[in-house]
Amino acid sequence: MSKALHLPVMKEDILEVFGPSQLHFFFEGTLGLGGHAEALLQAHPEINYYLGSDQDETALSLANERLKPFESKVHLTHQNFFEALDDSDKTFDGFLFDLGVSSMQIDTPERGFSFQKEGPLDMRMDQSQSLSAYEIVNFAPLSELKMIFDTLGEEPKAAIGAKLIVEARKKKKIKTTLELVSVLKPMRTGKIRGKLHPATLVFQGLRLAVNKELDVLEKTLKLCFEKARSGSKIAVITFHSLEDRIVKNLFRDQEKQGGFKNVFKKPKIPSTQECRYNPRSTCAKLRVLEKVDHE
Repeated sequence: MSKALHLPVMKEDILEVFGPSQLHFFFEGTLGLGGHAEALLQAHPEINYYLGSDQDETALSLANERLKPFESKVHLTHQNFFEALDDSDKTFDGFLFDLGVSSMQIDTPERGFSFQKEGPLDMRMDQSQSLSAYEIVNFAPLSELKMIFDTLGEEPKAAIGAKLIVEARKKKKIKTTLELVSVLKPMRTGKIRGKLHPATLVFQGLRLAVNKELDVLEKTLKLCFEKARSGSKIAVITFHSLEDRIVKNLFRDQEKQGGFKNVFKKPKIPSTQECRYNPRSTCAKLRVLEKVDHE
């Protein structure tokens, strides 16, 4: 189990963002292993209701153990963050979203998130849902595959990748991560951006499609604007440009409408020191929106 597994990204920055706040009611949309929750609950004894959601039942179970000292305050739910927030009848003093796939999920081959380990083509964050990467790879039409790789993966060779998959699955179903990697190998020809593995962006696109992450993110942030108390802060950690663009645009538009302000002019990024001891944080960007009283 890797060291990074235990390290919540930008923990000190999150503590600094919420440091001056009175967090009586707090919502965390991506609980993971509970690292951020533990830090916030320790730093803010005034918290009396901490609602944490995650689609991964294994993560919820581990977080539940970690947060035992605060069990009277903590309420965990196995839902995506839109469902959890929409079902709640409360308003909140703070919101936190640490987006993307967790280190634990990547490091568990049978979850199918990693193109470096053999595993089933799964990629479901919520393993109770029916749609997996296997269904998309083996049954989606060429045009849909191209759209997923282009729009969600930002893969410049989306059309090539889609054609390779369609041709390969005519012979036999593509069942595992490394089988898919093998099918995509011809994408190595020609110019490749930096040291990016040819499967990286295809896997990103598939994961986002399977879990409908971008749609859920947009709906949830709009709901946060409605459920934010005066002085509430909405903190979002993103790991790639598609997520960050949604957060940036929604925060900017909400600020223009009044009643909210961006805490940082530009997204905050992890320190060089954090990137060294927690490589997962390297691509992270933190944006924070605060609800302010109308003048």
